[in-house]
Amino acid sequence: MPIRSRLTLFNALAIGVILLVLGVALFFFVREALLSRVEDTVGSRALAAAQTVNSGETLDQDEMERLSLDGVFVIVRDGDGKILTQTIDLPTSVEDLDTLWNQALERGQSQGGTIEIAEDTPAYLYAVPVEPTDGSARVVEAGQSYEGVHRTLETFGTVLVFVILGAFLLSVIGAYLLARTALSPVGAVAASARKITESDLSERLPVVNPKDEIGSLAATINGLLSRLEEAFARREEALARREEALSRQRRFVADASHELRTPLTTIEGYAEMLEEWALHDQETAQKSVSRIREESKRVREMVEGLLALARGDEGAPLKLESQDLGSVAAEVVRTARAVAASKLTIEYSSPEHEIIATFDRTRIRQAISILLDNAIKYTPEGGEVKVEVRENDGWAKVVVSDTGVGISEDQLPQIFERFYRIDEARTRGGAGLGLAIARQIIDAHGGSIDAQSEPDKGSTFVLQIPQPPQRSSVL
Repeated sequence: MPIRSRLTLFNALAIGVILLVLGVALFFFVREALLSRVEDTVGSRALAAAQTVNSGETLDQDEMERLSLDGVFVIVRDGDGKILTQTIDLPTSVEDLDTLWNQALERGQSQGGTIEIAEDTPAYLYAVPVEPTDGSARVVEAGQSYEGVHRTLETFGTVLVFVILGAFLLSVIGAYLLARTALSPVGAVAASARKITESDLSERLPVVNPKDEIGSLAATINGLLSRLEEAFARREEALARREEALSRQRRFVADASHELRTPLTTIEGYAEMLEEWALHDQETAQKSVSRIREESKRVREMVEGLLALARGDEGAPLKLESQDLGSVAAEVVRTARAVAASKLTIEYSSPEHEIIATFDRTRIRQAISILLDNAIKYTPEGGEVKVEVRENDGWAKVVVSDTGVGISEDQLPQIFERFYRIDEARTRGGAGLGLAIARQIIDAHGGSIDAQSEPDKGSTFVLQIPQPPQRSSVL
């Protein structure tokens, strides 16, 4: 069954049930109101007649006519049930069955109930016991037939049925028109969707009304198409980046092989020299052993750097703790001063208070050491290196500046790449891995390293890591 037919049927059934429930509830509400009106009228007339009798007055013709308005009848009985006065003549069968007057006398209080004054003609009767100062009247009754109520209910019920049927038919027609109008954009959406192919994702679905469900669905699909189109574009870019990454990886392996080949060749040459003839020359042997030791140290440092980069690429876990960054920087400065000796001046600006951040102490100490070692290495004798720790806008920072040889502006973006070395002035024994390792460590902490430099005037490196959010105290 089409959605349009199902929506029409569902709406029609729902409205039909609602109309039926409301119609039945309204019918019984009106019925109850009409019956209550009869009972209230009869009760008030019976009490009025009883009040007159109790006061010792006589129910004259005028009083009886007034009490008998709206089809109400009044009966006055004595203690034996004999009718003393009545406004209508009740059938004998009714008199025999009427026991309300007897119940009112026995219980000494008013009684109400339903009787039949004719075949299929029920009436409501209300009996009130009386105690007049003079006379034999003991019970006053008032009653009214339900016949008028039944006629009114029959007329009302007939009208109500026709109204419900008319409203139901109108609801069916309205539901059909509403479903057709609501689903009319679906055809346009389907036609546009057929034009969308894998090779052409630029087509978009029409959005007639963005505020309704179909318009929202079309807008959502358009968003999906946009994301798919972007995903295809990103896939092409990813393929290009993958090729570039493979190229960088091949270059990295080639660079590493080249860097390792040089010291290994040197070690091999000096070892051969020692083996062949340098053992007979003490000075040459000592020089050879010294060079072998230097080149071995260089190889070891290079291998350690490569291992550190490999562990970082694999996402080695960090031992994160909340601690003072200033104390770590102070340790690095003390070590660097011992190494630099009197070659240059290393100043440390201690912060006024603890600079708390969450980091791996060993790894951050390594990153700061790399920056400070570079500053010392490329600062001429008599120069100055400054180290400062500060915080700003949720970041803990270590600033290392020097008065060294500096770096040209066009070379700054490449200094953090692996095996990148700028020129002969900055290749004093290094393999070009230190800054790459430092950046990798800081990236793992969610921070960054920035560099500013000017040739022959010095460089400034800023290392920053995020601080934990401060907890506000609630009083």
